[in-house]
Amino acid sequence: MRTLCLLALGCAVLAGCGRRSDRLEADLKALAERTRQVSLWKQYDTPPGADPSVPPELGGAGFERIADSLGFQTYVPTEEELRFFGDPRAKTGGKIRIVVTRFPLTFRPFGQHSNYVENSIIASLVYETLLGVHPVTREFVPALASHWKISPDRMTFTYRIDPNARFSDGTPVTAEDVVATWRLVMDETILEPSLQLVYGKFEEPKALSKYLVQVRSKTLNWRNFLYFSAALPILPARVIGNMTGKEFLERYQYELPPGSGEYILLPQDVQKGTSYALTRRDDYWAKDYPMARYVGNFDRIEFVVVKDNPLLAYEMFKRGDQDFFLFGALTTEHWVTDTTYEALQKGWIQKRRVYTDGPVGTMGYAFNMRKPPFDDIRVRQAFAYLHNREAIVQKLLYNEYELMDSYYANTVYENPNNVRVRYNPELAQRLLAEAGWRTRNAQGILVKDGKPFVVEMGIPKAIERFVTPYREELRKAGIDLQLKFQDPNTLWKNAMERNFQLFFVNWTGLQTPNPETSLRSELADKNDNNNIEGFKNRRVDQLCDMYDTAFSRQAQIRIIREIDSITMASFKNVLGWYPRGIRIAYWNKFGMPEYVLPRFTQIGFADLAVITTWWYDPEKARQLEEARRTGKALPREPLEVRYWKEFNEAQFLAQVEQARRAR
Repeated sequence: MRTLCLLALGCAVLAGCGRRSDRLEADLKALAERTRQVSLWKQYDTPPGADPSVPPELGGAGFERIADSLGFQTYVPTEEELRFFGDPRAKTGGKIRIVVTRFPLTFRPFGQHSNYVENSIIASLVYETLLGVHPVTREFVPALASHWKISPDRMTFTYRIDPNARFSDGTPVTAEDVVATWRLVMDETILEPSLQLVYGKFEEPKALSKYLVQVRSKTLNWRNFLYFSAALPILPARVIGNMTGKEFLERYQYELPPGSGEYILLPQDVQKGTSYALTRRDDYWAKDYPMARYVGNFDRIEFVVVKDNPLLAYEMFKRGDQDFFLFGALTTEHWVTDTTYEALQKGWIQKRRVYTDGPVGTMGYAFNMRKPPFDDIRVRQAFAYLHNREAIVQKLLYNEYELMDSYYANTVYENPNNVRVRYNPELAQRLLAEAGWRTRNAQGILVKDGKPFVVEMGIPKAIERFVTPYREELRKAGIDLQLKFQDPNTLWKNAMERNFQLFFVNWTGLQTPNPETSLRSELADKNDNNNIEGFKNRRVDQLCDMYDTAFSRQAQIRIIREIDSITMASFKNVLGWYPRGIRIAYWNKFGMPEYVLPRFTQIGFADLAVITTWWYDPEKARQLEEARRTGKALPREPLEVRYWKEFNEAQFLAQVEQARRAR
């Protein structure tokens, strides 16, 4: 509170002179508001730095000087690299408003119903993992852990927790928090079996000291270090240490345990079903660290829910009721044709198409292969050949999309020899006949064993225009696809409980593929995991095992390509399309890096990239407000952003290496 006392003293002196500084008054008000906000979440006042009772060799003060001799490593970026961790021009302050299409079933970082994109975004801002990954090279960098060590046999990992790390309630992050988090995710009553699949590959972690934690793998797996280091959000043992998974689910749905990240979800900012917001913590423990200094710049991030109505969301954006808009299939028409309105013509709204190196994910229809009719591959093949994707892309998507022929499209993992499924109603009819669907009833519907070919499918109302052409093609072939409009949360719940025949999927991709969590046979008959189709394949299980120990990148690529080929040949899905670049629009009051979006941004997480790397620019906001008042035009930025497609990684790495040698 030293700053507050000095400012108060200055105020008293000025008042005694009969004058008052407007600037000082504003500073005092801002400081008072920050102090009030911090009091909403901070319960303990733990000074920065290490516990003096912990010696250097156990991670205490002075550890940095002996870390190398103990076999630990860290990562110190060069000045050349820091621009990719955030733009030095960034300022803190302001807010950003974003519309989302659904209110999550929960805000939890893991556990039942937590595998929404929205959960990942919240978890990324509220919680931290032991390590992070470099935004360009994907190397490991410090996060909660300042240093780490991998044993020669690649089976044991040891981390040194940064002694400055603090949860939002003010308590230090310690090794015990890592142990408690692992125990919680391993509790099967948390109802997310893929967690036990991933983290069951480790023995229980050990707290070697307050700041040193160690975990040993049960089996050799090159992804073990990745997932334990950079995928597990760490929660405080003080809060969750004695909880079962069931208790965690009951206690935390729309409230969260304290996190160590830069943002906090306050209960008063949750309006169930309609909106939620995150508040930047000015007391964030790493806010002055070089790799964190220029990210997380917005004081407030507001999410407004507009269910099943992307056109309304778009009109809200044009009116200025939200600040950022991500164009998808449902709004492609507006991207292409809606170009003459005043805000866009005068540069108040800017549009960009950003090409990144991020995966495009998977989109299309998922079959429930556990029961008829989709337990027959010939029926699944027929459904695939009846999907006239070419016509939909041309007529409804203005040729803004590419056909998807892989589960790893737009990445090196895509198998170039995959079968290219294209519209072929004649072949589909033959396949249906082979499957026993040969005769039609008076209504023209195929009949087998006295039962008409009727399939039920729940969809959100918004995608009806894309499903209708497919429904019509199926009807021509003698299949009655009956649509039922449902909200996204109901649809997701049905998918997780395997209560569907045909389901529309839109999965985000992974920069590092992890096929086992969606393809392992052992998950096929369990609820609450991503193997919603019920896929089982002995060879894929073998390849998943082989992938675990493939430390060579080329070997990893070969294995994933074979998995891609097998899964494509299984016709477990009818795949759709993916966009050319990430298409965004925003009101011209934000600053952003020259590359606009980080290198590996994918469309499903474009808003997270914006939230973390952009900033509110007061001068731009002033110019925008004046332009709207006077009708003045602002400069329009180039539409196409090809920074990452033109980026020379080899040259960048050479510059970084040269800088390191010069240090």
